Amino acid sequence: MTKNDDLLDGVFSAVAAYCDANHDNRFDPKKPIVRLHEPTFSTAEINAAVECMLSTMVTHGAKVRKFEGEFASHFGWKHGVMNNSGSSANLLALAAMANPVTKDGLKPGDEVIVPALSWSTTVWPIIQMGLVPVVVDIDPLTFNIDPNEIERAIGPKTRAVMIVPVYGNPCDMDAIVGLCVRHGLTLIEDCCEALGATYDGKAVGRFGRVATFSFYFSHHMATMEGGITVTDDFELSELLRILRAHGWTRDLENTTPYEKANRDVDPRFLFVNLGYNLRATELQGAMGSVQLPKLRGFVSARRHSAADYRKRLEKYEHLFSFQHETAKSEHTWFGFPLIVKPDAPFTVGEVMTALKKVNVETRPIICGNIARQPGMALYEHRTVGDMAHANAVMDRGFSVGNHQDVDDGARAYVVDQIEVFLKDRGVS
Repeated sequence: MTKNDDLLDGVFSAVAAYCDANHDNRFDPKKPIVRLHEPTFSTAEINAAVECMLSTMVTHGAKVRKFEGEFASHFGWKHGVMNNSGSSANLLALAAMANPVTKDGLKPGDEVIVPALSWSTTVWPIIQMGLVPVVVDIDPLTFNIDPNEIERAIGPKTRAVMIVPVYGNPCDMDAIVGLCVRHGLTLIEDCCEALGATYDGKAVGRFGRVATFSFYFSHHMATMEGGITVTDDFELSELLRILRAHGWTRDLENTTPYEKANRDVDPRFLFVNLGYNLRATELQGAMGSVQLPKLRGFVSARRHSAADYRKRLEKYEHLFSFQHETAKSEHTWFGFPLIVKPDAPFTVGEVMTALKKVNVETRPIICGNIARQPGMALYEHRTVGDMAHANAVMDRGFSVGNHQDVDDGARAYVVDQIEVFLKDRGVS
């Protein structure tokens, strides 16, 4: 071993010792707290990132490309384009689909049907590309976009459907793919909350032309920030790489056609389209390669936890509604959501306030009905129907933590505190 190897081993050992001393996210009944999220990473991921920092090779490079290949291969895509967030993954997907060089792409004024229960950056890239979001209601059982509402919303300008598997619950892909085929619509999948989920044995994100995932700190696996846009379309993947970095050809798998067509431009600085700067760092790529093999375990823990929550809380079905796993699916449970029934003798705000006081973190369920968010009023969009089910989620829904470190003790504590809340109000 060289002196540098010895030094590096010393750094790695010090990081391991620090993590062993400080990274214990297990539930402690003596100091109870149940957070919405706990980090999925520790020693191995931190050391992988530190190694990048020590090498000084930190910008998008070999480690990002390695992770892109690993991720795509793991789930069955031909191409993966990593970027700096799930929101950026959505931006890239829509920018590529609306680019003038894309065959059978989208054009300004085209409508894209989206679920009311979604995230802001599901919808903003649609608007940013000059497209028009058409917001439709959800299925009250699965919380996902209702295929019947999609069909109802299709008009003469409709060109695409962008779906969101809410909290990791796959959509009804048989119905959605079928109607997209019948109506000639492009399917785009925003799977940022659904990493590891499957429908009929097939990974979510493999049903449409392009799909997106997030590796944000709170998601199923993490690269700090980070996301990826995936596709089986080689030309689209090359365009995603161009758009990701300045409109530049540098990161392409095949630069030859562009260089031959532009011999008067130095190939080192050849810009062939518009672009952004959405690149990931080597630290993120390195962390992703360490995290990916752990994903199955994280998903299994979340599925076990959700099943246990449901079992413990099913006696309160007269007070709460629960999300139902889509048929033929494997749900990955980003969180555990509950909806207070309209005739319950308490409000969702009262439940969340009571849980906060006893150190149980809660949150609203995504954006609620995105059509009711004030930013939407600034931009052209269309809504179909009364949005009764999305409004119910927004007005009466909340979720509690369901991550890999929510163990039996943590779940028992959460349920006990809900029961204390109900008892204090004379409800059983």
